[in-house]
Amino acid sequence: MIFCKDIYKSYENVAVLKGVNLEVEKGEIVAIVGPSGAGKTTLLQILGTLDKPNKKNNYKLKLNGSSAKELSDKQISEFRNKNIGFVFQFHQLLPEFTALENVCIPALINRKNKKEALKKAEELLDFLGLQDRKNHKPNELSGGEQQRVAVARALINDPAIILADEPSGNLDTEAAKKLHKLFFLLRDKFGQTFVLVTHNEELAAMADRKLTMIDGKIV
Repeated sequence: MIFCKDIYKSYENVAVLKGVNLEVEKGEIVAIVGPSGAGKTTLLQILGTLDKPNKKNNYKLKLNGSSAKELSDKQISEFRNKNIGFVFQFHQLLPEFTALENVCIPALINRKNKKEALKKAEELLDFLGLQDRKNHKPNELSGGEQQRVAVARALINDPAIILADEPSGNLDTEAAKKLHKLFFLLRDKFGQTFVLVTHNEELAAMADRKLTMIDGKIV
């Protein structure tokens, strides 16, 4: 499902990733831990095709059967929208739209029929226990509710891969525990592959595998 080899990344003269190799199986939940500045978020951005490794290194990056290296920028954007869902620490919901509208956005970008997108978004919000909150805007929702809306948004296009960067870092303890359990429920129901970057040891311990990054490498 995810295969990368010899991933290097530098910004100007600062080396952030120093030869990362990673393989994740379909349906696996992998947690990546490590100190701040170890390169975890940079790796997640590359796995999500939001950034690219250094070109001079003969790297490999395969996601859901496709070689990201061989795709044009337009093809990468389309691939990302269809195959990868993102959950961030700060939910990044658009404040002017309702929960339902926020969830629909990736589907509409993917040129799905609006009626079908709304139906799927409602189903996801219902599944996540937000039946009565779908017409509320983000500032009318709790932190945990906002993050569940962000999860629904990540799921709207049925992506094969979910990438989460400190998904519970901005939540209280109870909301964080509920979110952690939700990831495993989603994996069991929809079969998605998860890569989670986290400082939360409880979440990391729940994962199928816990990997540690130090100084730009998985150790």
